[in-house]
Amino acid sequence: MPMHTPPVLLDPLTNRGTAFTAEERERLDLVGRLPDAEFTLDQQALRAYEQVRQEPTDLAKFISLDQLHDRNEVLYYRLLSDHLAELLPIVYDPTVGAAIKRYSHDYRRPRGVFLSIDRPQGLRRSFEALRLHRDEIDLVVVTDAEEILGIGDWGVQGVQISVGKLAVYTAAAGLHPARCLPVVLDVGTDNENLLNDPLYMGLRHSRVRGKRYDAFVETYLETVSELYPNALLHFEDFGPGNARRLLETYGNRYRMFNDDMQGTGAITLAAALSALKVTRVPFREQRLIVFGAGTAGVGIADQLRDAMVRDGLDSTEATRRVWLVDKQGLLVEGMADLRDYQAPYARPAEEVHGWADGEIGLLTTVRHVHPTILVGTSTTPGAFDKDVVTTMAEHVERPVIFPLSNPTEKIEAMPADLMAWTDGKVLTATGIPVDPVEHRGVRHVIGQANNALLYPGLGLGTVVAGAQRMTAGMLLAAAEAVAGQVDARAPGAPLLPPVANLRASSATVAVAVVQAAVEDKVATRRPEDLVQAVQDAMWQPVYGQLSEKEASQ
Repeated sequence: MPMHTPPVLLDPLTNRGTAFTAEERERLDLVGRLPDAEFTLDQQALRAYEQVRQEPTDLAKFISLDQLHDRNEVLYYRLLSDHLAELLPIVYDPTVGAAIKRYSHDYRRPRGVFLSIDRPQGLRRSFEALRLHRDEIDLVVVTDAEEILGIGDWGVQGVQISVGKLAVYTAAAGLHPARCLPVVLDVGTDNENLLNDPLYMGLRHSRVRGKRYDAFVETYLETVSELYPNALLHFEDFGPGNARRLLETYGNRYRMFNDDMQGTGAITLAAALSALKVTRVPFREQRLIVFGAGTAGVGIADQLRDAMVRDGLDSTEATRRVWLVDKQGLLVEGMADLRDYQAPYARPAEEVHGWADGEIGLLTTVRHVHPTILVGTSTTPGAFDKDVVTTMAEHVERPVIFPLSNPTEKIEAMPADLMAWTDGKVLTATGIPVDPVEHRGVRHVIGQANNALLYPGLGLGTVVAGAQRMTAGMLLAAAEAVAGQVDARAPGAPLLPPVANLRASSATVAVAVVQAAVEDKVATRRPEDLVQAVQDAMWQPVYGQLSEKEASQ
């Protein structure tokens, strides 16, 4: 007969391991089930940190943390909170990408809800089996894993992106882990390596598209919003066409947020807001080139275009001040492979006539446009080379250049080179963590345009306000709150705050988002003391008093 294990040790939200006191061990029937010594959470966190540090690779560290997550969630989040800047790249981008690739081979236990397009009739049952009350979920992160972190289509293995995203929400903004739900929509995969892998754990057919896909997503939205009517529905790493189309179709009907489009755009807007405090050139006078016209690139273009509109331009004028360059060169009207979401930014053919004999590349575009802001989301390493950067700098006193692609091997340019090529005049932020750059005696701290500076506080503020939907005003408020945490006018100062202060940063962002939700008339709750309401909503990774219900479940 197998040995009985008390339920309190099996649930990662109630398990405390060696931190159970003598009284708790007596009361919960744990006598003899744990080593005699009692350790505090601080002591456990020290041991856990040592164990993680001993792992030889980042992927091994990820696995060690993932196993801790499965055993003891309080300890897991305490460890993340204590070492957030160091461990964020382990539990999320870039290491989570390696873990996603290995998911079917390294599979240990399920975490999240797996929804199969081949069994749509089981969608509601999958959620109802969780036995959660309609008021017990604040946040649902869903992916169909078509476009994972620049590594492409990884099918059901993309569930790890939902899990990782929620870990950041909790560590950075205090969203209660028991009130967050990771979901993956398994609609097949076009990744031949997965389909030919005997250990692959997802559906073994190509991606379902068209009406059947749309019906499945709509059923998901209807069901999850009915069962958890107060939850923010976060969409992550959907394919470019679907991501924008779904947000445009359902964004005003459901409490939806797409981080790849809205979050990336808003954090880039925050960096731009900081940069323009230095250049003192208003948004309405900016000329923007975005190199890499996918979901992220066009999302950034949208946010910066909207900033131009807020600064006095009409929508048509603002759109004409944005140039998109993709793998086929500058996007021009009439291109056969032009996507619908790129079309508004395509240049008239007569405007660019004579610019080049054939494809109009990045350097040619820079020569004709004289951009004030250059953004890279292309994953093309070295694309912002010396010719591109010096050509831009010839016409702009303080060029604003954001090479945002990651990981490091895919970045468009390194800040040290940008500093050298512009004699230190560049204003830059990157998509990866970068060491400070010394130039002519000034130590330049490089801000990281990491969405984690923004989306956790945005989500927390949405929950605190009970916002009925995500508004442009809430996104702008989040961007301004991030930018307001630094003064980029000081010599060598970063354009964005450090990732190490994420929890304080998220609280600041959340307060601004609640205020914006109230002003936009989408808030269902209006706390008198916004700062205190946000603080009260932030879950802390500490051991509290176990209820009898928790102890017996």
